[in-house]
Amino acid sequence: MEYVRLGQSGLKVSRLCLGTMNMGTPRWKPWIFDEAQSEPIVRHALEAGVNFIDLADFYSTGVGEEVVGRILNRLVRREEVVITTKVGYDMGAYPNAGGHSRKHIMDGIHGSLQRLDMDYVDIYMLHFFDVNTPVEETMGALDEVVRSGKARYIGVSTMYTWQLAKIMQVCERNGWHKPVNMQLQLNLAYREEEREMIPYCADQGMGVSVFSPLARGLLTGDAKSTRNQTDFFTSQMYGDKASQEIAASTARVAARRGVSAAQVAQAWVLGHSHINCMLVGADSAAQFDSALAALEMHLDGDELHELERNYTPCDLINDYTAGRRIPRESRDAMGVFAAVKGNAA
Repeated sequence: MEYVRLGQSGLKVSRLCLGTMNMGTPRWKPWIFDEAQSEPIVRHALEAGVNFIDLADFYSTGVGEEVVGRILNRLVRREEVVITTKVGYDMGAYPNAGGHSRKHIMDGIHGSLQRLDMDYVDIYMLHFFDVNTPVEETMGALDEVVRSGKARYIGVSTMYTWQLAKIMQVCERNGWHKPVNMQLQLNLAYREEEREMIPYCADQGMGVSVFSPLARGLLTGDAKSTRNQTDFFTSQMYGDKASQEIAASTARVAARRGVSAAQVAQAWVLGHSHINCMLVGADSAAQFDSALAALEMHLDGDELHELERNYTPCDLINDYTAGRRIPRESRDAMGVFAAVKGNAA
């Protein structure tokens, strides 16, 4: 396992971060694992050297934190791991059940620590940018969470670059703790964050961790998986022709290498400049091992062109643009892949 500093902070994290959205209760979504199914995956990741664990209060509406918290408390000492959890999405049907108001942030950190059975989290993360709450209220509350010892650092996720800039400015102006990590979506089928967000984070010294490296399962080549058949967000985000052609190119490169399509897609993310960590939401030890192998894979020029040639700009994927796509056309194959254009092998 490789370890890196998260941005310019002193926090050292594994380059693979265990994503836990698939852990909790199948009553929330049909592809979620219960505690007994989740423990072997967590154990395998820890044995492989992972020290970075990603959660959110929203996952299984709190049950995810309970399940993963119990597993971690059985398997590892608290100081050996870096735990991040997120706040923002509704945890109920009552007023103030979500968002980034001071009230919900304080309620949120209290609830997360209770469910995790921990005294603190390492990174407390905004799940999105709340346009209905003044940024001063949100960041002032997060600063207090850090100063109280309930979190060691602040993180953010899934927003426009100008929104992150607004957060950084208000923290600078008030002497508050700044976010140390941006968690964003990046994969071969969605690369819009390359334009502004990733360069901005590099300029500001923020760490970048990537979720959905397999485009919610599209790039695994397994269209019949439970998640691909039941997660409507996959078709909403990646249902266009360009995304399907990107998946086909990924399969071609994988076939030439004799490896899985998932490993190729993960290697592309891990080889990206300014990316500190990649989240791995594995359903098995074998799936996690694919990501481990991707750490050692280096893609050549012909492979990179084949993987990237179908990509054209698209609408940003966030809470404000859900379901919107623009037509995209691919480029022609070249080099060793020109002869197999249109084939999956």
